[in-house]
Amino acid sequence: SPVSRVVYNGKRSGGPRSPGAGNEIFTPAHEENVRFIYEAWQCVERDLRSQMGSERGLVEEYVEKMPNPSLKAFKPVDLGDLKRRNTQDAKKS
Repeated sequence: SPVSRVVYNGKRSGGPRSPGAGNEIFTPAHEENVRFIYEAWQCVERDLRSQMGSERGLVEEYVEKMPNPSLKAFKPVDLGDLKRRNTQDAKKS
C-alpha cells in the first residue's frame, strides 16, 4: 500500500520544524500521532462510503443511554473560528 502523507493546514510537514511564525515545533512523536489519526480517519471515511449502499454497516453512531446532566449546557466550539480570533488578537498586541 502507498505511504500516506501527513497534511496539516494544507502543507506537508517534513519532520520537526524550526520555530517560525507560529512558534510550533513538530517532534517525531507528534508527526506519528498525526499520521495515526489521519490514517484512522481515512478508514472511518472509507467505511462510511461503503456503508452508503448497504443495509448493514461497519460504522455505528454511539449515543449514551443516560446522558451526563452536567453536559446539558455544553455548546460545541468551532476550533477554526477560535484559532482565527486568537491569531487576530495576537496581531493586535
